[in-house]
Amino acid sequence: MAAPPNVIERTGTLPASAEEALAWHARPGALERLTPPWERTEVAARVQYHLEAAGPGASRYTLVAAAGRGLARSRAERLMAYRQATLREDLAAHARFRDRAALQVAVTGASGLLGSALVPFLSTGGHRVIPVSRRPKSADGIRWDPPSGVSDASSFEGLDAVVHLAGENIGARWTREQKRRIRESRIAGTRQLAEALVRLTRPPSVLVAASAMGIYGDRGDEILTEGSVPPGPPADFLVEVGREWEAATDPAREAGIRVVHLRFGLVLTPSGGALGRMLPAFRLGVGGPLGNGRQWVSWISIDDAIGAMHHALLTPSLSEPVNTAAPAPVTSRDFAATLGRVLRRPALLPAPATALRLLFGEMADTALLGSQRLSPARLLASGYSFRHPRLEEALRHVLGRPW
Repeated sequence: MAAPPNVIERTGTLPASAEEALAWHARPGALERLTPPWERTEVAARVQYHLEAAGPGASRYTLVAAAGRGLARSRAERLMAYRQATLREDLAAHARFRDRAALQVAVTGASGLLGSALVPFLSTGGHRVIPVSRRPKSADGIRWDPPSGVSDASSFEGLDAVVHLAGENIGARWTREQKRRIRESRIAGTRQLAEALVRLTRPPSVLVAASAMGIYGDRGDEILTEGSVPPGPPADFLVEVGREWEAATDPAREAGIRVVHLRFGLVLTPSGGALGRMLPAFRLGVGGPLGNGRQWVSWISIDDAIGAMHHALLTPSLSEPVNTAAPAPVTSRDFAATLGRVLRRPALLPAPATALRLLFGEMADTALLGSQRLSPARLLASGYSFRHPRLEEALRHVLGRPW
């Protein structure tokens, strides 16, 4: 029987049993995972699910949502598409490791751009996630604030893994004080964490630590692998910070903890970061490439960013630096054109390099106008499969813009 005109109904299959799918929905974080980054929670909550078995390791689902008319129906359609894709891909990601025991994972920077997406992804997969912060909001959180002298390092005892994402934002003008905070949070903070872990009787077996593509410096059209960091004096501030940031985990590595440095490209989500700052201008039709538009932009969707962290946690063969960017980087000109096309807005107004330097100073040349063309060879070789390997499909997913 066809659905009433004011109702949207979608069906499909999932790569998990009905029991696994039901358990996923019952765990903390399910609503967060199913809420699109462009939408409000109360809108997302209107969708209903029906699940039934569809053979070994598979289930069939039906999604039903009140549709309304006009824009309300369009919003519901976008929501349904997002939920279908996210549920299917999340369950598939967890199914690839269903033979592995659930982990106890501490996450620093759990409320940040990456952490706030990673925590619900891990918890819906059955892992226990312990947030680490200066002022924990939950009873099981770990207090970690070395500068103040108050840190509960013993709470890391016996955990399986630590994901270290905390660090000062680099997206502001680099004053002398801002540079000090960036170095302090990334280098000193990482070293203090690594040293605390090795003093434990039962330290975690793996430390997954954030890094960034800025470690490569401005490299033009060169295709960059993990071995492309040149020796010698650092070329700029981000290269210097990147090297010391990664070296700060040496105590953990030398003690036998598996260390993975994820060198993130531009993380795509409207919730914040570079894309979040770009959207207002592009939605007004006054966006465009930065500088001459020829520099390469290595990017990754938010779902692949957390997918890569999950993969790193559960792949024992993966260690050392890992380029964490989609396999199809684009030029700044192509990035702007694609974003404009997705938003159905012109994207022809470039931001001149001279204006960017006036606004952002030194940061403009390294973080905005620098060119990094990353190859995620090590991630692909270890078996990771990208959800969004192409820019347009990634942008359409995170922005809820259908083809």
